[in-house]
Amino acid sequence: MSLSLLIRGVWIALGFLAIGLGVLGIVLPLLPTTVFFLLAAFCFARSSRALHDWLVEHPTFGPPIVNWREYRAISRRAKITALTAMVVLLVGGLVFGLSPRILIIQAVVLTGVAIFILSRPSPPGD
Repeated sequence: MSLSLLIRGVWIALGFLAIGLGVLGIVLPLLPTTVFFLLAAFCFARSSRALHDWLVEHPTFGPPIVNWREYRAISRRAKITALTAMVVLLVGGLVFGLSPRILIIQAVVLTGVAIFILSRPSPPGD
């Protein structure tokens, strides 16, 4: 087996791992979905044109990838979903009685993420 074939296999495996984590992120609020699909597209671009094209052209997963690549943009719907999940996470921490230190760390990290998300433009036509 040649080294280039081995490296290609590693990129494909990493791409599928990223897709798996992205799918988990759909149901688990702590895992970001789009980030993992962006990572999968990156991995597939280095290993398999067919897998890359499938992912980018996918009706559900493709548009956020294209929006990020072309415009560095996040759709209004994705922003609302992400910010809502962050609020639910913080409120959940309060409800479950997490220590103040953990709540402060969560609030600081999530505030940073929220600022980043809100600073991104929306894609044209959104």
